[in-house]
Amino acid sequence: MQQSVLGLDVGGANLKAAWLSGPALLQPFALWKQPEFLANALRGLLGAFPRADRLAVTMTGELCDCFPSKRHGVRYILSAIQRVAETNAIHIWQNSGGFVDLATACAVPLQVASANWLALATFAGRRAPLGAALLLDVGSTTCDIIPLLDGRPTPTGRTDPERLRCRELVYTGIQRTPVCALVGADGAAEFFATTEDVYVLLGDLPENETHRATADGQPMTRLHAERRLARVLCADLETSTREERLGLASLVAERQTRLLRDSVGTVLRRMSGPAAAVILSGSGEFLARKAVAGLSELAHCPILALSYELGTERSACACAYSVAVLAAEEFDGVR
Repeated sequence: MQQSVLGLDVGGANLKAAWLSGPALLQPFALWKQPEFLANALRGLLGAFPRADRLAVTMTGELCDCFPSKRHGVRYILSAIQRVAETNAIHIWQNSGGFVDLATACAVPLQVASANWLALATFAGRRAPLGAALLLDVGSTTCDIIPLLDGRPTPTGRTDPERLRCRELVYTGIQRTPVCALVGADGAAEFFATTEDVYVLLGDLPENETHRATADGQPMTRLHAERRLARVLCADLETSTREERLGLASLVAERQTRLLRDSVGTVLRRMSGPAAAVILSGSGEFLARKAVAGLSELAHCPILALSYELGTERSACACAYSVAVLAAEEFDGVR
């Protein structure tokens, strides 16, 4: 009998869950600010889905600076999951591929830290079963650039530090990246605005009046985004023009696009052959498209977007959905 499986991805800013044969849900949660409420947040998220026979888990939240170390963070997150899970069949994905049980994960925490990218690559690689290909996943905080060969991930790095050095992990995203990380000498080096302000102002992301996880705690609307971006110019709405504020937003978007494009080029040059396909996923798929569009090496390469296959909700929670699929295959023989 086929078992029901729910995938769970615990990040530092968002909790994501995906039902193997149903919906997916992204729930903002500032883990680094309130780790003591993680169990309650997870209980609420899991409660939005039917009870699952199996829970497949991956995470990146262990890097949050509320934890003294990654080891501590992994064990803290696993403890919270154990308290609220309604099943004992909890499977933790590891950065060498495959799952371990809860006790093993607690014993080897660094092997399950920040392994969600590999689950996604293992799942998504099947869309390009022959030859070299590239997976580009852009989220709220980071970007993963993962080479594939004959449908399987072939990363140079496995841990976050290794992946940063080889450019397979780029710590930039469409929401949480401070604008000062991209603006350089053209603006104030202070946490006045984020890339979400940039893309809301430019129309790539929607306004959200209930969303206040912003630099100044004010809503994520175009008006407030303009005010935050004006501060980067050491100005306000009175002492700067709309053209200047839009110009700053366009400058930041162009620099972020170039950063990703350069990193994609670096990974492409290491691959065993020219890419036969590019797979895009994540809430920042629009930025991923812009990044690959400027590369001559990919000019005639088919672009496969997971949002077309999975829908936008599942694509935004692609790592959670991936571990659900992989757990169903490993433990229940579902293909």
